[in-house]
Amino acid sequence: MPADRLHLVRHGEVHNPARVLYGRLPGFGLSVDGRRMARQAAEYIQSLERPVGSLVCSPLQRTRESSEPFTELFGLEPQIDERVIEPTNVFEGRRMKRALANPVNWRHLRAPDLPSWGEPYLQVVARMDAAMRDAWDATESGDGVIVSHQLPIWVTHLAVTGALMRHNPTQRRCALSSITSFTLAEDGTWSEVAYVEPATLSGAVDVGAV
Repeated sequence: MPADRLHLVRHGEVHNPARVLYGRLPGFGLSVDGRRMARQAAEYIQSLERPVGSLVCSPLQRTRESSEPFTELFGLEPQIDERVIEPTNVFEGRRMKRALANPVNWRHLRAPDLPSWGEPYLQVVARMDAAMRDAWDATESGDGVIVSHQLPIWVTHLAVTGALMRHNPTQRRCALSSITSFTLAEDGTWSEVAYVEPATLSGAVDVGAV
């Protein structure tokens, strides 16, 4: 039997005092508040009283650390899946306001529909969809959890709901440690069934997402 429901969980707050766009850069782990947020996300799924049969996360430090409360509460070791990783971005390691103020960088903004500054949205959707389907089929019973990143989760939402890929990155509905849940119909169609923000976000710094 495949999964009953698949939860895409965003990682918690990252320790990023320089306020750079960290993307896939190494060395960006959770802050103290980020660990608390990750715990709140796991506790929320536990409160649903639905069995959880699988746990997947991206290879980056912040998602691996955000999966730790799920391991503790559900006894599941995370399976690392490169397909749910943060997209590439030419602005990695920079402060965005400063980078965008430099005319040299404006060429990277020429095609926001793609987007021209990083991995194409449709490519992100395709790899996320493949990872989700594999996680769904690999979950012998109960729900599956995938700990991923803001943009992969958001463009998955856009694709499932039939919305345009082009969007303002500052207006994504995908808060830190938020949970976006899906089901898969027999005809192979995904449906979004829930979105919640179980973590306390007061004072949180949400920068660094692609």
